[in-house]
Amino acid sequence: MALNARNVIVIIPALNEVESVGLVVDAMPAFIDHIIVVDNGSTDATADVARSRGAHVCVEPRRGYGQACLSGIAYAEHLLPDIIVFADADFSDNPLDIIRIVTPVSIDEADMVIGSRVRGSRERGSLTPQQVFGNWLATRLIRLFWRERFTDLGPLRAIRWTVLRQLNMQDTTYGWTVEMQIKAARMRVRCLEVPVDYRRRIGTSKISGTFKGTVLAGTKILSTIARNVFR
Repeated sequence: MALNARNVIVIIPALNEVESVGLVVDAMPAFIDHIIVVDNGSTDATADVARSRGAHVCVEPRRGYGQACLSGIAYAEHLLPDIIVFADADFSDNPLDIIRIVTPVSIDEADMVIGSRVRGSRERGSLTPQQVFGNWLATRLIRLFWRERFTDLGPLRAIRWTVLRQLNMQDTTYGWTVEMQIKAARMRVRCLEVPVDYRRRIGTSKISGTFKGTVLAGTKILSTIARNVFR
């Protein structure tokens, strides 16, 4: 499909995703110009597999989802992107859904598009009860304070490069997605949600797969909201 964009780049943070990262890269739509896998301190062959599939590999040993995204952005700059897509490396998202989130940006209907797992088709067990509740609470708070109607903090998202730079993203850990959506709402960025499919991930989640990860993620998301409310 022809898109009205010169350069679409996908950034994929990855930490020990050797079983899935190759599947993700292989399934990317043909219109993607560059795929950047950010190896966030993996102790397995994640980087080697990604590189063997033709992806750019950016090594970021400082742990943290947001830190990996920031490093991917810095790496992407020299590739002169028009649209940046963020996707997970665990194969829970369907890479073919990227066409759904990129198209509205490409045809200038939106500047940021979130792939909503809540509005899409979900495989049973793909989202834990705490994830469902956390998404509901966070998006309701965003609606309350910033009047933007999101339903999900989903990782699959597309954003215009110039707008991403204006957001001046800072979070290095679990607050990355909610920070982006809050800043977009505050700046009145043209936001859109589209339904995307979601399946159980390959391997164990570093966040929802552990009690500690769940608590830390929930605390970080709520503290990010609170900090922005009082800013």
